Amino acid sequence: MTATTTETVPVTTTHGISAHALRKAYGDKVVLDGVDLQVGAGTIFALLGPNGAGKTTTVQILSTLIPADAGEARVAGHHLDAAPDAVRAAIGVTGQFSAVDNLLTGEENMLLMADLHHLPRREGRRRCDELLARFELTEAARKPASTYSGGMRRKLDLAMTLVGNPSVIFLDEPTTGLDPRSRRSLWEVIQGLAEGGVTIFLTTQYLEEADQLADRIAVLDGGRIVAEGTAEQLKARIPGGFIRLRFTSAARLDAAALVLGRDGYDAQALTLEIPSDTGVAALRSLLDRLDAVAVQPEALTVHTPDLDDVFLALTGRPHASEAESSKENPR
Repeated sequence: MTATTTETVPVTTTHGISAHALRKAYGDKVVLDGVDLQVGAGTIFALLGPNGAGKTTTVQILSTLIPADAGEARVAGHHLDAAPDAVRAAIGVTGQFSAVDNLLTGEENMLLMADLHHLPRREGRRRCDELLARFELTEAARKPASTYSGGMRRKLDLAMTLVGNPSVIFLDEPTTGLDPRSRRSLWEVIQGLAEGGVTIFLTTQYLEEADQLADRIAVLDGGRIVAEGTAEQLKARIPGGFIRLRFTSAARLDAAALVLGRDGYDAQALTLEIPSDTGVAALRSLLDRLDAVAVQPEALTVHTPDLDDVFLALTGRPHASEAESSKENPR
């Protein structure tokens, strides 16, 4: 990578990954156009974006698989240009296409990784047994990997990544094609890794996955980061929140509508939907207005925009369905 600026990325122990002005182009097609990232050590960071936005390219650069055209980055405190071997020693990478060898058993796959990491035989065996147990694969350890379910293969793939005890793990679409139960099982594993101090850099097509797992989320579109923050911070940027009130009678519904307006009036369901930023102040104000006319709702629910709404607002396109994502990202 060739730096285009004299500004350097600050190195602090609080950042597992730090990148500044990353650029990558293939001919006339610009894939990354000045990407800045700060990922706290021991946190889960999710990078979202439509297909072709540059998510996988970002992972490939940060994991030293390909060079950037410009910019600089540090991973686990090591500069990608100055110490690529140190970066590789500190990271693990698991993609949507499994590195598992189907001709080998789960145990043999694990021991092969231990050999590749030059672990002493006894230490390699101990480490492999420990990880197989951690991922609930001990019973299947001596069965060919070709007999494993999709969820078991993903667990084995991640276990293989952990043989080298990485401090930073890149998960590129790790649950694509998994059923909901297997996906949630893998989520628990990922959360456990972060709780143990591992930095997780996650790219995903599943917005629920980012919402459930990530401490911070960035949205990549057109090669640029167009928004970044917690899931709640991103949702708060998007209009469309409302408060739904349900009443016990048509008379109470009409009385509330006289005070609050008839937006979202539903005579059949006996509900009003009041556009709101859904904050505490807005909620208190609404209830105070109803108290003033002695009308109490039977139930109140707050509805905020979800990450699908954020994705649509920030990228200008709806998020692909899970079925479409699976077709576009075949295993």
